[in-house]
Amino acid sequence: MAENMYDAIVVGSGISGGWAAKELCEKGLKTLVLERGRMVEHMKDYPTTTMDPWQFKHRGVNDEVKRENPIVGRCYAFDEATQHFFVKDKEHPYVQEKPFDWIRGYQVGGKSLIWARATQRWSKYDFEGPARDGFAVDWPIRYDDLAPWYSHVERFAGISGNKDGVETMPDGEFLPAFDMNCVEKEMQKRILAAYKDRYVIQGRCAHLTKPNPIHTQQGRAQCQARNLCYRGCPYGAYFSSNSSTLPWAAKTGNLTLRPDSVVHSVIYDEQKQKATGVRVIDAKTNQATEYFAKIIFINAACLNTNLILLNSTSKRFPNGLGNDNGLLGKYMAFHNYRGTINAVFEGFEDTYYYGRKPTAVMMPNFRNVYKQETDFQRGYMVHYSADRAGWCRGAGMDGIGSAYKNALLDPGEWSVYMMMQGEHVPMEKDHVRLSTELTDSWGIPQLVMNVDHSENDEKIIKDFFKQGSEMLEKAGCKNIVTVNSQQAPGLDIHEMGGVRMGKDPKTSMLNKWNQFHHCPNVFVTDGACMTSTATQNPSITFMALTARAANHAVEELKKGNIK
Repeated sequence: MAENMYDAIVVGSGISGGWAAKELCEKGLKTLVLERGRMVEHMKDYPTTTMDPWQFKHRGVNDEVKRENPIVGRCYAFDEATQHFFVKDKEHPYVQEKPFDWIRGYQVGGKSLIWARATQRWSKYDFEGPARDGFAVDWPIRYDDLAPWYSHVERFAGISGNKDGVETMPDGEFLPAFDMNCVEKEMQKRILAAYKDRYVIQGRCAHLTKPNPIHTQQGRAQCQARNLCYRGCPYGAYFSSNSSTLPWAAKTGNLTLRPDSVVHSVIYDEQKQKATGVRVIDAKTNQATEYFAKIIFINAACLNTNLILLNSTSKRFPNGLGNDNGLLGKYMAFHNYRGTINAVFEGFEDTYYYGRKPTAVMMPNFRNVYKQETDFQRGYMVHYSADRAGWCRGAGMDGIGSAYKNALLDPGEWSVYMMMQGEHVPMEKDHVRLSTELTDSWGIPQLVMNVDHSENDEKIIKDFFKQGSEMLEKAGCKNIVTVNSQQAPGLDIHEMGGVRMGKDPKTSMLNKWNQFHHCPNVFVTDGACMTSTATQNPSITFMALTARAANHAVEELKKGNIK
């Protein structure tokens, strides 16, 4: 037991786990980070990062692999150049009572290697929403509680953006923003002229446009606008655990990183009335080991965090760790991505753009912000982008010979793509639980998924189609076509809930510091802790919650409140 004793254990090495490791190690805690996947070392283990399209056997698209993996194959970032960073369908099965596309990355760094890097703060209206509109439970914190921690993580991670002064999407600690192209700017001008209650801003993203000393100290460099991010960035230009938080934690000498470590459950000591460690199964040998610590952070990504906690049974907690109220695994939520709109923009045919900026234009939510105004709850934010379709000019073109080849060199017309990111209202029926019959390769029960879109989601889609089409028309677009993908939840890769924060132990699992109400030396700060989803991309909020909770944990340890 003494050989496997640490001050803190962090389960998971992704976006939130990396932040927990950094903060705990910096404060002097000997910290063990457990990752169920393989080791991935920054730069060294990015095998395709500088490859050209013609160097891939299937030019980037391997249809056979996609047929063998119908779930992960639907992910926007999955292709021949990135497939090694994704979990394959057959290797890690789960039970879909209702369709759910669970996209996973089991390796050191987790999905921080393959995320879309969009980073927007929540506003006060997002934290106040559940109490005001009567769904889920009231958040135990407000924007002002998290604002300094947003700043803390933004400065270290490196977030590009503009100071836009938009109340519904607060400004942060920004590096210079990428620029909109000429059509995006023209559309912005026309939309702002047509609507006084809507905002159009350049996307905020975790890219180093102009590194500060804190970033160069991490060994990271400026973004080259290659837009090959999902292969792993050799410049460290976008934020990932591998390029940033984990190496920083390692520099302290307090980090122990153990890959290939599948966490089975949290160990609860009946006599001490607290969690004392975790049970781990070696991914390669199936050998079981126990590790012990005073503080435990569960950051295995939302669904696996729920799985581990449901599997953490004891005499005190027969239904899962801290689960006195029976809510563990319930009120699962996600973002509604079903609606997209395509259009063309006439004009600017004499103009092109430089580079491949890794972000789109954003429109913060403008529905039901200040009060309930529609026949649906909450709202949606909008992303749009414009480009010239030179890369697909050959599709459907007639011709042969030199004239045909020369025509391919000319950019096509400007095309516009718009998408929604809708807030799903959490409901008790949306849940995950453990299978009583099926287990995985390590003898751990498989997760049963029962999560679906709601009538409220369908109303949001219809409103987006109406409002989005109207905005595109006023922006000067033609040939506007709406598309409902009918996709299952999951492809947003923003799953949240199941271990929600709240004020009352009867209706929530965690307190305002992300501690279990009934097991306060265990913290959850990944997507599982979220009480609601808002409309913004969630990763920067996970980071801020994690940094805040980790610093609180250290303070409680020093005070003797955690022993």
